[in-house]
Amino acid sequence: MATYAPDTLYLRGKASLRQRPARPEVSLCRACLLRELESELSGYQGRVVAFEPDGQAFTQYFFVGVAEFAAAGLLPEVASAIARRLGQPAGDCAQCDAPAHWLWFSREQVGSLDEVSRIAMACGETLCPRHGAQKLCATLAAVSEANLFYMNSPYGEAGAYLWI
Repeated sequence: MATYAPDTLYLRGKASLRQRPARPEVSLCRACLLRELESELSGYQGRVVAFEPDGQAFTQYFFVGVAEFAAAGLLPEVASAIARRLGQPAGDCAQCDAPAHWLWFSREQVGSLDEVSRIAMACGETLCPRHGAQKLCATLAAVSEANLFYMNSPYGEAGAYLWI
């Protein structure tokens, strides 16, 4: 099960609406969540840095826009490293010829947000919105069991998908 709050960002435990009126928060099974996410994410044209969650330990997987990095509690050096990656040219999708909007980091490349040098230097996988959505959804589908307390949709021009 997952709680999907598409237009809500929680900043230090307080809800902050990213769109008004906000779509309602819903509890979804995995199949329904993945269907909603793939549709939503494949249409998002902003830049995304996404970190593969730890399938054994995550309870939240959420998008944070660049402007909210500090308010979300990211350490300044982590926020700076992610922002620099978002500002770099993305090139083409690794799976097709479309322009890449996503930079996906596997757990092998960046195991945690404490690894600032890896965030700054890891190659990652560049993906177009469609393939970025598919990658994220396939990753969530591969998790054998999870109770996702919170997930939202991307908003604004750029940001990162993080897990805790």
